[in-house]
Amino acid sequence: MHKTMKKLVVLTGAGMSAESGLSTFRDSGGLWEQYKIEDVATPEAWSKNASLVHRFYNLRRQQLMQSQPNAGHLGLVELEQYFDIQIITQNVDNLHERAGSKAVLHLHGELMQMRSTGPDETVYDVSPDKLNYSTTDLCPNGYPLRPHIVWFGEMVPAMDVAVEMVQKADILVIIGTSMQVYPAAGLIRYAGRQVPVFLIDPGEVSVGFRSVNHIKKGASEGVKILKELLESLR
Repeated sequence: MHKTMKKLVVLTGAGMSAESGLSTFRDSGGLWEQYKIEDVATPEAWSKNASLVHRFYNLRRQQLMQSQPNAGHLGLVELEQYFDIQIITQNVDNLHERAGSKAVLHLHGELMQMRSTGPDETVYDVSPDKLNYSTTDLCPNGYPLRPHIVWFGEMVPAMDVAVEMVQKADILVIIGTSMQVYPAAGLIRYAGRQVPVFLIDPGEVSVGFRSVNHIKKGASEGVKILKELLESLR
């Protein structure tokens, strides 16, 4: 990689994958509407009804396998020709990787991974041939497997790495996130004061304390515009 490439750090949220057909938390009529978050995405839910939690994530994996990366995902890959790109995503899907992005950090875990509930907490990749798990699925050491997802109320282990990435960024791009879910929403505060910040989201997003270049489009159209704007910053 050419040493003079600028570091472009991209923070992506649910809006990044919306055009690929993956529903966000706040979508009405989406997958989330059928379930209460506290019943399927908390440690308490797992303790109370692991079967229901498995059923929910089985559905999400099936939905993911029917989805494809959109033009926004592909556009970020094209930008790797000109920038040293690191993606920090709040999404648990693998669409960035399937599009071809080389450096992706998942803050909230990955849908296509399972984790042992044993003391070693070993993580296992999910095969596309086995998308459905139940309470009878165990790791080799005999412990139940749980989705490798950071649930509400759990620590975000990758946060320190993400902070370091943002601190070293020459340019920060935020795509498809409400900037309301912490700790991820606080990452923008670690960007240097002179670092240009681009925000791609069709809605009103409050950042408040610093100026951002807000591109009021969805991910696909927004990344297309971003590529034109970044030409002068290479």
